[in-house]
Amino acid sequence: MVGITIQKKTMSENPILVLTIGLPRSGKSTWAREADRPIVNPDSIRLALHGQAYVQEAEDLVWSIAVIMTRALLYAGHECIIIDATNATAKRRNFWREKFPHCVISFKKFEVGMDLCRERALEGGREDLVPIIERMAETITFDTDEDKFK
Repeated sequence: MVGITIQKKTMSENPILVLTIGLPRSGKSTWAREADRPIVNPDSIRLALHGQAYVQEAEDLVWSIAVIMTRALLYAGHECIIIDATNATAKRRNFWREKFPHCVISFKKFEVGMDLCRERALEGGREDLVPIIERMAETITFDTDEDKFK
């Protein structure tokens, strides 16, 4: 390999992670696709990994892959990456802060009601999402001021 030099890639000084916050079927993924930015989407990782919407035993791997994908996109020079997930709790949002303390964390909130999300799930043939939507609607928080750095 004579004459080949490999340069270490460095990340931008202040890259931005945009965390979507919203119930399933609230419009997060539609918005993310239209935003024309790189997207890290755990649902897509799940489908690629095991061909299903959810397998509890694989969740640690799904989130590890999401972190690796985000890091790779940052090293590739992207200055703004969308984390297209429900990010429904301060704990989940702090997960991203802890993994990427050098990034600016921004939020895109989708405060769409449970009834509309449930209707969209049924129209899309995803009856399996209805109990998830109902459960998450009871606990989702949109107030990002409550998020605490650990």
